[in-house]
Amino acid sequence: MIGIGARIAHPKYGEGAIFGESGSAWRIFFQEHGEKELAKTYESYEVIEGAEPISGGIDLEDVISAVENVFDQYLESPDPIPLGDKWEGGVMELRPGEEGLKSKEIPIDTFFHKIVMLRDRLRVLEQNINSNKKLSDEDKVNLQQYVTRCYGSLTTFNVLFDRKEDHFVGDKKGA
Repeated sequence: MIGIGARIAHPKYGEGAIFGESGSAWRIFFQEHGEKELAKTYESYEVIEGAEPISGGIDLEDVISAVENVFDQYLESPDPIPLGDKWEGGVMELRPGEEGLKSKEIPIDTFFHKIVMLRDRLRVLEQNINSNKKLSDEDKVNLQQYVTRCYGSLTTFNVLFDRKEDHFVGDKKGA
């Protein structure tokens, strides 16, 4: 079934996720083409993952679920973030301090992707805090300080980025 939260395939735009409706049209986010409004009566959608139609209005939890589905399925970095050339094909080795335990190797690009995804999710959290109508300005500032500290904790990984503008930036003292 097609409803908010469903994943569909469109012959022209590719895979997309339905995140809303506007009258007789679905609002669909396509990774390669962004947001589109397409008629609900269009018959060439291929349903990849269905979602039950919502009757009697949309609940906030339904909206949150649909948005989370879009982020989880489609949102990586809008522009690919390049890994520094010196790390291409590299491996990160984790060696335990206790003798007799086996070390673990992780491809640097896998680790890098997880760091970039963490940054993207922090940005979404930041936007949710700033746009939340139930939080007071003081609450927003207090929560924002924690997000900023998270960015600061992640500055260690800036060595992985190719471009300085992609670096994590924490709290700048005196700024």
